Amino acid sequence: MNAKVSTEQQPIKTKLLELVDDILAHDGYGDIRVEVRILKRQQKEVILHCGKQYRYVIDAPAEQSSQAVKG
Repeated sequence: MNAKVSTEQQPIKTKLLELVDDILAHDGYGDIRVEVRILKRQQKEVILHCGKQYRYVIDAPAEQSSQAVKG
């Protein structure tokens, strides 16, 4: 994994863990939904839904998954 991608993903991972903590501490029902869209210029938009939406745009790693599917 590229170190740059990992650094870009850190705010998303931090917010997701924060939202999980909020849901667990909440006195009732809650849900979290993660939506990922592929954008132009090898980027992805990550949307965290939890009452509010938290949007992030990060660079997408080079496509290696298509080779794994073929093999």
